[in-house]
Amino acid sequence: METILELKDVKKNYGKKEILKGINLTVQEGEIISVLGPSGCGKSTLLNIIAGILPLNAGQVFVRGKEMSSPHKVVPIEQRDMNMVFQDFALWPHMKARDNIIYGLKVRKTDKAQMQEKLHEVETLLHLEGLLDQYPAELSGGQQQRVAIARALITNPSIILLDEPLCNLDVQLRIEMRTEMAQLFRQLKTTVFHVTHDPSEAFAMADRIIVMNQGVIDQIATPAECYESPRTITVAGLLGAGNCVRGAVMEGPAEAESLEIRAVVSVQNRKLVCKSFQNVKKGQKMLLKFRPEECIFVEKECKNAIPVRVVMSSFEGGQYRVKVETDGGDTFCLLHPTFLKEQQTGYAQILPERLYAYEEISG
Repeated sequence: METILELKDVKKNYGKKEILKGINLTVQEGEIISVLGPSGCGKSTLLNIIAGILPLNAGQVFVRGKEMSSPHKVVPIEQRDMNMVFQDFALWPHMKARDNIIYGLKVRKTDKAQMQEKLHEVETLLHLEGLLDQYPAELSGGQQQRVAIARALITNPSIILLDEPLCNLDVQLRIEMRTEMAQLFRQLKTTVFHVTHDPSEAFAMADRIIVMNQGVIDQIATPAECYESPRTITVAGLLGAGNCVRGAVMEGPAEAESLEIRAVVSVQNRKLVCKSFQNVKKGQKMLLKFRPEECIFVEKECKNAIPVRVVMSSFEGGQYRVKVETDGGDTFCLLHPTFLKEQQTGYAQILPERLYAYEEISG
C-alpha cells in the first residue's frame, strides 16, 4: 500500500514557544486518521502545516514522496493535491451549490463534459439531488456540509483534510454525518487527515487515532487500542477515563508493559489490581484512572473496591450519575441504575483491566 503522507521530525515555534516538538508520521493510501488532543496541543497547527497554510521551523512534509514543506521550501496550497473541509464549511455565499462544488474544476480548466460527469457523481454520492441550484443560505447545516465535502472530493485529491467538520452541527445530525462520512470515505478509499475535539467522532471514523499533548504524540493506535490501553494520563482522560484516585503505591510486580500490578491505596490500605503501561518500581507513587461506566457501586466489601460515600446522584435517562468521595478526599463518578441517597456508604468496584495506573508526578 502506497504511503500518501509522511512527516519527518516536523517542528513549529512561535518565538521561543515550541508548538510542535518533532512529529513523525506516515499515512497510507485510503487510511482515515483522526487527531485528538486538548486545546493548545498543536493539532490545528499540524493540520495547517500539512495544508501549506503555515510554514514549519524544522522537518519535512511529503505527499506521495514529493517534498511539500521544509524550512527552505513551501509548495503553494493549490499545488499540494489536497483539499480541506472547514468547520464553518467556507462556502461562497453568492454562488449556488453547483458552482461551489465545481469551483476547483473551473480553476483547473476542466472540460465541461467531464465537469458535468464529475458533478453528477458527487451529487449522487452525497444525495444532493434537487439542491444544486440553491444558495448556501437556503441549505440546512447538514446539506451545507455535504456540499463542502462534494467540493473537496470532486477533484480527486490525494488527501482530504477535515478541520473539526461537524462541530457546528446539532448532536443528532453530527452522529448521522460522521457515519455517512466514514462510509463514503471508505467506499471511495479516500485518504483522510481529520482533526477533532470529539473522541466519539474519532472512534466512529478513524482507522487510527493520534493523541497529541503539548506538541508531541502520546499515542498512535486503532480506536480500540487507544480506548482499552491508553498509554498516558492525557490519553486516558481524553478517552473517557476522567476519574482519578491519588495516593496509590506500587507493590509489584511490574516487569513489563501492560502487566497487572498490585497497588495499595494509602487510605485504609486498600489493595487493587491495576493495569500499568510503565516499568515502575516498588514503592513508587501511582495515580489511578478509570471510567464511570466501568465502576459499580456495591454495598458489601469485595475485590478491587474502594470505600466511598455518596455525595449526590443525578438522573441521566435510564441511569444515574453518582458522585462519590473517598476517605482520602478524592471524588469521582460512577453509573448506577437506581438513585443513591446522599451520605450512603458502600464500595466502588472497578474492573481490573480498566483500572489504569500511571506514575504520579507532583505538580
